[in-house]
Amino acid sequence: MEINLVSDTVTRPGHEMLQQMFRAKVGDDVYKQDPTVVQLEETVADLFGMEAALFFPSGTMANQTAIKLHTNPGDELICDKWSHVFNYEGGGIAFNSGVSSRLIDGNRGMITANQVVEAINPPDFYHSPLTSLVTIENTTNKGGGACYDLQTLMEISDVCKTNKLAYHLDGARLWNALVAKRQHPKQFGGLFDTISVCLSKGLGAPVGSLLVGRQEHINKAIRIRKVFGGGMRQAGYLAAAGLYALQNNVGRLEEDHRRAKQLANFLQQLPWVEKVEPVETNILIFSVKPQYSEAALMEKLKQKSIFISSLGKGKLRIVTHLDYKEVMHNYVIETLQKLSF
Repeated sequence: MEINLVSDTVTRPGHEMLQQMFRAKVGDDVYKQDPTVVQLEETVADLFGMEAALFFPSGTMANQTAIKLHTNPGDELICDKWSHVFNYEGGGIAFNSGVSSRLIDGNRGMITANQVVEAINPPDFYHSPLTSLVTIENTTNKGGGACYDLQTLMEISDVCKTNKLAYHLDGARLWNALVAKRQHPKQFGGLFDTISVCLSKGLGAPVGSLLVGRQEHINKAIRIRKVFGGGMRQAGYLAAAGLYALQNNVGRLEEDHRRAKQLANFLQQLPWVEKVEPVETNILIFSVKPQYSEAALMEKLKQKSIFISSLGKGKLRIVTHLDYKEVMHNYVIETLQKLSF
């Protein structure tokens, strides 16, 4: 039994999801003739109370498309220093859009309205880049699955409106935040210009993200997606998996959160653990005491068929997910309890 806790992207479609994929009605989505893709896009747009949505092969492409449609070369965007768009999208902000990043030193990947105000360049000061976009990540990846309070997001939205800035949400794990905070998608749809959401992380679909926004933004996004090579043909087979995930796998995210919190509580009691970051959703970040080696820990776990990941600088990450079952959970706790250096 292999237990992969490296990421929630490692899940595989179950039997029921595969059956829905096999039964999907498909067409050529490049010509907007795939009925299942259209159904998925309309479903997600409606969930957020927004005008339209567009299906993408990856969250990175959806985010990069949003950045490009909200900016011009030479502009600057504001984001947290730990944000995915800056750290884990291959330098795409600069490469794809010719935009620089003003990095904010937030709290666990989350920033405040006051920090945004302080980071905005004066629009009439032509020596500095023109600030045009604020990007938020919820939940935060490097922040250990932390979730924004809605009030903070509303305050940042007010700053953006006042300063005529676009406002984009990287919601790769937004479903986790919605469940953990008992929030509704329409609360987010009313705040942001664009939102990207992922189907292939906690929801268990094999591929796919969507960008949601006003119709004019999505019309422009279709062209940008084409330039990026993201046009897909009979993508309805993938969209069907996404529809199944939305219908069946959102509520069960609570199980992932429960197991992550149980692991965190258990790790705090172990003598070789230095620190465990707060856990709100399905991401657990911890560090071992200086006299112990994180590489040695990962190797010991690997020998027991348990795989976790390193974030560098002494931090280790565990991500619970759909394929991490209760029997696996009990085995991991038992293994950690018996572990010795």
